[in-house]
Amino acid sequence: MLRATSGWDRKPLEVGECGYEWPPSERWNQHDDLIGRGADLNVATIIDGYRHGLFAMESFDGDGTLLWWSPEQRCVIPLDGMRITRSMRRSARNYHLRINTCFERVMRACAARGDEDNAWITERFIKQYTTLHEMGWAHSIETFNDDGVLVGGLYGVRIKRFFAGESMFHLQRDASKVALMALVDIMRSAGMTLLDAQWQTPHLESLGGIEISRTEYLARLAAATGPRN
Repeated sequence: MLRATSGWDRKPLEVGECGYEWPPSERWNQHDDLIGRGADLNVATIIDGYRHGLFAMESFDGDGTLLWWSPEQRCVIPLDGMRITRSMRRSARNYHLRINTCFERVMRACAARGDEDNAWITERFIKQYTTLHEMGWAHSIETFNDDGVLVGGLYGVRIKRFFAGESMFHLQRDASKVALMALVDIMRSAGMTLLDAQWQTPHLESLGGIEISRTEYLARLAAATGPRN
């Protein structure tokens, strides 16, 4: 399995101070995943949002408004609980894995899936997350076939021992699942503790994704992004 290389362990560049103050979690509506609207998509805002358990998507109204989410039931993938089938292990032998060699292509491939779940990956998201990648915060795991064609992958943001999985895609069988297997292996090797998958889906559940309460997620997030004891 792929090990951590190609900038994964690089210390990220400073993003500066966030220009916004998030409402304290005690004031969040416990029956609504939507926490707020507005703000901007500067790199400092994105990273500070993650640190507070929030992630942004554009409004489906098409007006460019940012919506900040923190699911009341959060999907995480336990690093010791991913379900790996025989089919996935066989598929893994047919692919070549790389890290951070074509981050923007992975983002665009995720956006090109064309379903509603990825409609929020707009040009400004691609631009800002590519900037985060160049600064050492955002990473991609890429799956190539024997012909050297990119056929699957995923991307997300790392903050210390936490990884926020944003999206993944596949053009060939199990290609995204193999990338996820690699991510879990790398995270375990790096001593990381929390893999966020946002909302539970039947697909994520089949891979071992579980739901935890927002309160528990925020506690795990604080432990993963804080200093080591």
